[in-house]
Amino acid sequence: MMWWFWVLLFAGLSFLLVFAVRASNTNLRGHAPGVPAEGALDIVKKRYARGEINRDQYQELKRDLESVS
Repeated sequence: MMWWFWVLLFAGLSFLLVFAVRASNTNLRGHAPGVPAEGALDIVKKRYARGEINRDQYQELKRDLESVS
């Protein structure tokens, strides 16, 4: 009966270790779990909305990015 204790303890610790590693890897990528990373076109749209680039630059970047996809 004592060996069940050790099996459950080992399984629990393994689960916690896997959970911790996955959580730390997600945080290192810079986005929350389950949330897709921001794409290049999204970044270009935000820059255009903030006024960092003009309409011609936006259209050129958008065209370039769409040709790659």
